[in-house]
Amino acid sequence: MASLGALKVFLGFLLWLSTLSLSQGIKYLYPYRYPFIKRASSFSSPASFSANGGENAYDYILVGGGTAGCPLAATLSQNFSVLLLERGGVPFSNANVSFLSNFHIALADTSPSSASQAFVSTDGVINARARVLGGGTCINAGFYTRANPEFIERVGWDAKLVNESYPWVEKQIVHRPNLAEWQAAFREGLLEVGVSPYNGFTYDHIYGTKIGGTIFDRFGRRHTAAELLAYANPKKLTVLIYATVQKVVFDTRGKKPKAVGVIFKDENGKSHRAVLSDNKRSEVILSSGAIGTPHMLMLSGVGPKVELEKLNISVVLDNEFVGKGMADNPMNSVFVPFNRPVQQTLIQTVGITKMGVYIEASSGFGQSQDSIQCHHGILSAEIGQLSTIPPKQRSQEAIEAYTKRKRELPHEAFKGGFILEKIATPISTGQLNLVNTNVDDNPSVTFNYFSHPHDLQRCVDGIRMAAKIIQSDHFTNYTKFDKQTVEQLLNMSVKANINFIPKHTNDTKSLEQFCKDTVITIWHYHGGCHVGKVVDADHKVLGIQRLRIVDGSTFNESPGTNPQGTVLMMGRYMGVKILRERLGKPANV
Repeated sequence: MASLGALKVFLGFLLWLSTLSLSQGIKYLYPYRYPFIKRASSFSSPASFSANGGENAYDYILVGGGTAGCPLAATLSQNFSVLLLERGGVPFSNANVSFLSNFHIALADTSPSSASQAFVSTDGVINARARVLGGGTCINAGFYTRANPEFIERVGWDAKLVNESYPWVEKQIVHRPNLAEWQAAFREGLLEVGVSPYNGFTYDHIYGTKIGGTIFDRFGRRHTAAELLAYANPKKLTVLIYATVQKVVFDTRGKKPKAVGVIFKDENGKSHRAVLSDNKRSEVILSSGAIGTPHMLMLSGVGPKVELEKLNISVVLDNEFVGKGMADNPMNSVFVPFNRPVQQTLIQTVGITKMGVYIEASSGFGQSQDSIQCHHGILSAEIGQLSTIPPKQRSQEAIEAYTKRKRELPHEAFKGGFILEKIATPISTGQLNLVNTNVDDNPSVTFNYFSHPHDLQRCVDGIRMAAKIIQSDHFTNYTKFDKQTVEQLLNMSVKANINFIPKHTNDTKSLEQFCKDTVITIWHYHGGCHVGKVVDADHKVLGIQRLRIVDGSTFNESPGTNPQGTVLMMGRYMGVKILRERLGKPANV
């Protein structure tokens, strides 16, 4: 027995050592694998935005090294000079980004250097934006799926090129998950309540129950969009980290404004200018996401004239639709009690229903000695998804009551998990507005969760299904907990999903009220720069030359159960499309 104990200790030490070595190895090896990644302060600016650009000019300047920006930069660099500007640092040496076990800690970090920047919508829901090379792939739950063919048809993309672009991403960073017991029990529960057929492991978005891909490998290490830069031509790509773009610069002397470059500041606060080459096909491409891109357009003078003039921003182009049609897929959850610790798992199994609701599950992100005290995984206060009450209403009394409820939580709340239901295509929309002219500050964002009654009804249907799954024989056999009534489950969920919302007495009797009171986000917000209103079918900004947008701000809906696969594909797709249109067959992509 003693030798067995010693063996366990030794193996544990080896596992710790391998994890440490992996983390440290990535930290020191990335400059050799990605020699084109440099700090923004190393950049030498040209003297001015000259007419011909000069030798320091670039064929493409990309603003945002995120989920779409990294594959786009890698692709364009095959034939042209590319400057990719990312406001955050690298993910490779950040253990909170790199490991699944630290998922919650990365989101909880609110320091200025964090990979995650929290923002609070005017609805009161605390949300997150990525601030790191690799974007949302560095802070999300990792689930990977493709969009359904109907989405591809609606957005007008070439299906053949789409089906070539997905595998380009998948072979580099996507993995088949090792199905955890929790996720297997959840799968059987979905099938028991009629979310069928069972489609096995697949990237495809099809009705029924399935196991999807993940960007976490079998060791729990995250693989992000930044790793797609390995495909780049290192001689033609420059990636600057800690490069915060202040605005796009335009030449307004012609019939249409023309993008000529950008102004950005480095990690020391020093201002730099980056210039486009003097070619009509050279472009500034915004890939800053559904918050960052409309924000950047407005700060650059492209947006609603009245709003821009209020902040004394020179109007380059009056477009009332910039920042409009913002949507976020509302998510609600039902707590699953457990009388023993359960393995940490993020999304692996998904139920795709025909009622416009997706059912997912997570587990094990509870209290432990090496985690943030009293956090509650993807539903926690510390992660920033607890509140649906405006900040001004967060009185000291509300904070004290919140703290008291956390202390009184049953110990089981730290051992179980959650069944999550998400509205597939919300009809409710809102808008994004400027607060000031500081690009580092979040704009004001409103999503208007459940303002449309159809969204609210779908939430009610989803909560009912989640409760049935928890009450199913397969799930109760796994949890070893007595079957709970719906009211008991929702009572526990209201307590576990702690927020500052004044609790209504009928929370657990009115499912509509439960949905409104416990709404959170899973970070699938989109819109603000829609096709036909802000950009054309090729994603070129309407009314402006040499400016394009490639990210989820152009979407009317979030594709698949998780949009990251399609946004990753989009970067590759648009890159290939641009190269082929510019070069034809010589593009060789």
